[in-house]
Amino acid sequence: MRKFFVRFLWTVLVLVVLFAAVAFTAIAKGWIGYMPPVEDLQNPIDRFATQVYSADGKIMGTWNYNKENRICVDFSQLSPSLVQALIATEDVRFYDHSGIDFYALGRAVVKRGILGQVNAGGGSTITQQLAKQLYSGTAHSVTERMLQKPIEWVIAVQLERNYTKDEIIALYLNYFDFLHNAVGIKTAANTYFGKEPRNLTVTESAMLIGLCKNPSYYNPVRNPERCRERRNVVLMQMMKAGFLTQAQYDQYSAEPLKLNFHVADHKDGIATYFREFLRLYMTMEKPRRADYPSWNMVKFYQDSVNWATDPLCGWCHKNTKKDGTPYNVYADGLKVFTTIDSRMQEYAEKAVRDHVVKFLQPAFDRENRGKKTAPFSGKLTSSQVNQILMRSVRQSERYRVMKADGASEADIRKAFRTPTEMTVFTYHGEIDTTMTPLDSIRYYKSFLRTGFMSMSPVDGAVKAYVGGMDFIHFKYDMCMEGRRQVGSTIKPFLYSLAMENGFSPCDMAPNVQQTYIVAGQRWTPRNASRRRYGQMVTLKWGLAQSNNWISAYLMSKLNPQAFVDLLHEYGVNNPDIHPSMALCLGPCDISVAEMVSAYTAFVNHGIRCAPLFVTKIEDNEGNVIARFQPRMNEVISAESANKMLYMLKGVVDGGTAGRLRFRYNMKGEIGGKTGTTNNNSDAWFIGVTPELVSGVWVGGDDRDIHFDSMRMGQGATMALPIWAYYMRRVFADTDLGYSESAVFDLPKDYNPCGAVADSVEVDGIDEIYE
Repeated sequence: MRKFFVRFLWTVLVLVVLFAAVAFTAIAKGWIGYMPPVEDLQNPIDRFATQVYSADGKIMGTWNYNKENRICVDFSQLSPSLVQALIATEDVRFYDHSGIDFYALGRAVVKRGILGQVNAGGGSTITQQLAKQLYSGTAHSVTERMLQKPIEWVIAVQLERNYTKDEIIALYLNYFDFLHNAVGIKTAANTYFGKEPRNLTVTESAMLIGLCKNPSYYNPVRNPERCRERRNVVLMQMMKAGFLTQAQYDQYSAEPLKLNFHVADHKDGIATYFREFLRLYMTMEKPRRADYPSWNMVKFYQDSVNWATDPLCGWCHKNTKKDGTPYNVYADGLKVFTTIDSRMQEYAEKAVRDHVVKFLQPAFDRENRGKKTAPFSGKLTSSQVNQILMRSVRQSERYRVMKADGASEADIRKAFRTPTEMTVFTYHGEIDTTMTPLDSIRYYKSFLRTGFMSMSPVDGAVKAYVGGMDFIHFKYDMCMEGRRQVGSTIKPFLYSLAMENGFSPCDMAPNVQQTYIVAGQRWTPRNASRRRYGQMVTLKWGLAQSNNWISAYLMSKLNPQAFVDLLHEYGVNNPDIHPSMALCLGPCDISVAEMVSAYTAFVNHGIRCAPLFVTKIEDNEGNVIARFQPRMNEVISAESANKMLYMLKGVVDGGTAGRLRFRYNMKGEIGGKTGTTNNNSDAWFIGVTPELVSGVWVGGDDRDIHFDSMRMGQGATMALPIWAYYMRRVFADTDLGYSESAVFDLPKDYNPCGAVADSVEVDGIDEIYE
């Protein structure tokens, strides 16, 4: 009997070994479960990531396999105490195994699996944990997690074959999300302590490694005492491993956390909105109508136009590698050289923050203080505000998830009105608070939004691109993707159509309110000012003062359909623009990028430049695989463009943009146009110089979120200062090569009005249409 029992045990052992060998072979070959390609295992984070460069040679960021922007550091840049804390806490025999620690695994099976000792420690090595973070999804059951384990073991062994131990530690720390947008050890060290990883102290290293167990539970900002206790556990493990003496442990464990906490504006790098736009733009698949909801056919049209006309749009799918497969920006090690100038991008971001954060937002908050409908206009009723908020609730991710889980509308409404602990954004860093999800929606809507772009009128090279105030919390891009009513910034296009039809800046028009019959309906445009009412004024004066009556008069003399066609020639890709008299006042939705591109035609002799984002792309061997050239089309004649420049200069020298001269002390030749829409919902300024065309939009998340006063809500107050702050910094940086003394390429002493008296005085009042 004993002999039979021994044979039985040996048979079982052999069968188990054979089964394990077959199973692990099948896993390694990808026959069972998911096994990433070998090249991904060799480059799990960033060795084959696409690097995005600025025009002045700076690395702006990377596109990694996991689609996260992080700054990776080498092992040599890590503090020794950081490495010691990680090894002592997570894998004390790290340097003695090849990915799987069978001793620790056996201990975990016996003590945790059989004896049920929860605090007995796990059996996963650092390499296994890295494999889990890189390639395992969230397990929804114990069985699913047990099936993931063998796959992680095989991946861990593969990682050990491709990397040194030091590299694995660096990969682990570079990948981990330490909470508060601190992805990777470099960002984490800066976020929590304002330091580089190499300068972390023993206690700081222990705290960060303590977060690896559960960053949310041991959140040092929300739960500092719990985090401190976890830090001391790590210090104890370091002492047990021989990295600390008893005296050192006693000293360090008595210290407070000593945080220097601040959340970075972006995860890393500059121009985050631009990089995300570029990533999506290059990887876009050919638009198919079936992939777009019926309410978003405008987006389908715009994507289709970009796909057909711009080689960069969908570049990864339009081009293939030598093996015939499409390019992968996460794994092919590409280098994308953009037109963005890192210095000008920095100036643009500073200009936006200087004006919106330091001036506009505080003023907006003061206006809303005590207002029941805040941040919405005081002209709305509580019922109207509630309808808007409920619409936002239905568009939220929380609502979608709850609905998918089968929650009723009543349960969802209750959940959105239940106070919850959460971390919210402020301009001074994230804060932990308690509020209902409904209140959090209202809170985030209280922040003003903005979009900005600056480009060369000669070749279309985009020099600066700001899609919003903070990419982490407000991801919607208000430069390229967002479209809002443009108000009076549309008027130069109307005036250019008039110039094309034989008008001149010195032609006279009646400055009176008139009623027009449009499609059988009476339409009477209103104007913000009654200056020189009843007089005959020049068209130049009309544009300088952004006079709605003059624009309506011009529109009555022109063909509305011809105006729509001209807008499309200017690069406005909105198929829903309908020909009508009211179009002259800018009720249509256009993006900042489209507006800036359109205004290049005035500086470039009537030739409009499409935005140029990338100059070339290189493969991982340094070979140039794509070059991109400016895309241009003639919109108006050179003579009409000259007339428009003449009038746009008048807007600055004696019109609604006059504060560029008397308040911001801007010198040199400048043209521009302010814009303000109904109820101050949208504020615009597009400014042109001989070498740059730049545009700004500022507004609320919803059209009903705005200043109620004209003084604060107009384009000259909300948008124009950003342009001024940006251009002043650009001119001050002589290394950039932009001169305030540059002149427009106009004929000498150009003045199509001759001796006609068309000067105006500055009244500091911008326009509004209703």
